[in-house]
Amino acid sequence: MSGNSDPLSPRAKLAVTAGKAAAAVSRAAGRGSGSVIGGRVALKLDPDLLARLATHLDVILVSATNGKTTTTRLIAEALGAAGPVVSNALGANMPAGITSALAGGSDAKFAVIEVDEKYLSGVARDTDPKCIALLNLSRDQLDRAAETRMMAEHWREGLAGSKAVVVANADDPLVVWAASSSPNVMWVAAGQMWKDDAWSCPSCGGVMQRPGDDWFCGDCGFRRPTPTWALSGDHVLDPHGSAWPIHLQLPGRANKANAASSAAVAAVFGVPPQVALERMYQVQAVAGRYDVVQFMQRDLRLLLAKNPAGWLETFSLIDPPPTPVILSVNARGADGTDTSWLWDVDYTRLTGHPIFVLGDRKLDLAVRLEVANQSFQVCETLDQAVQLAPPGRIEVIANYTAFQDLRRRVGN
Repeated sequence: MSGNSDPLSPRAKLAVTAGKAAAAVSRAAGRGSGSVIGGRVALKLDPDLLARLATHLDVILVSATNGKTTTTRLIAEALGAAGPVVSNALGANMPAGITSALAGGSDAKFAVIEVDEKYLSGVARDTDPKCIALLNLSRDQLDRAAETRMMAEHWREGLAGSKAVVVANADDPLVVWAASSSPNVMWVAAGQMWKDDAWSCPSCGGVMQRPGDDWFCGDCGFRRPTPTWALSGDHVLDPHGSAWPIHLQLPGRANKANAASSAAVAAVFGVPPQVALERMYQVQAVAGRYDVVQFMQRDLRLLLAKNPAGWLETFSLIDPPPTPVILSVNARGADGTDTSWLWDVDYTRLTGHPIFVLGDRKLDLAVRLEVANQSFQVCETLDQAVQLAPPGRIEVIANYTAFQDLRRRVGN
């Protein structure tokens, strides 16, 4: 570990070495990065390894339904101004993947860690974070994760009495309710485009009143807290009221919101907003998201959207009609096997776009598009969809495993 840290115990060193060996075997076999299997092997040999690896790091945890991978990357970039950073940049966000990431950070000062919503409380207990960023909560993988109100309650219980500075989105009532159990919260006005999971009060179940950007419960008085940081157009407003310009290569309003939360986190560790935001400009793509690739003499922009909130944000940033759009949906274990969420997405926003449908659950998606009165073609392969698409850059929107399938096909 870094600095004056005690060396790891022989058992912990053995666990780290065995984990790295298992990961190398997995990579050699072409089964991905190996971070998950490596972490599982390491934790089997030393169940307390995650806590041991985190002992001498300033740990920052990032959790949300949408935007956590990108925000983790932006925070890591910003904190690089203050010292070496280790991060689970590839998005392996459960304890095994997080353990693998920290095992590779012996010289790091900071650990910026994306955490699956379901595992936040446990990972926070093990890693004693200095800061926790909470961005949003919305419906996602309902066959695996709890309903959103239950997830918020799980967070709330896990954060109660936490010593961490919690950087939380003041515009999401579920996040506010979850974070309010923590004694040290920094509120960020980051916005909330998808509101369909936040019409009932998480505190009492009453109907939420939502005039403009404000919100409150008329029954119990639970209301939006006053933010100290805010996204305002193309600027981040800091607690002193100074406006700092956001210059990102990543598209869309959602990523500006991610940058605002990231700047607030960086400030906790003494990195000024101007420095943090300038460093964030270096990020062009995140684990393949937003990459523009060449395939069959065409430009394809790869966009990940895995739940209704994510699809809504993605529709807002694609090029206007008649830009062709390829949609691909799977329902494998990593996606969640329940595709009922397709009915919560407003596909009328694609009117005017030529649409091509792929993936394991292409017929589920086709039925949904039919009901939304969209014209589309069902395709067997990406190659077929690209051949059929009219000229121009193609927007490719896919959920998690469908996105990975597409990346492999285009060699990204």
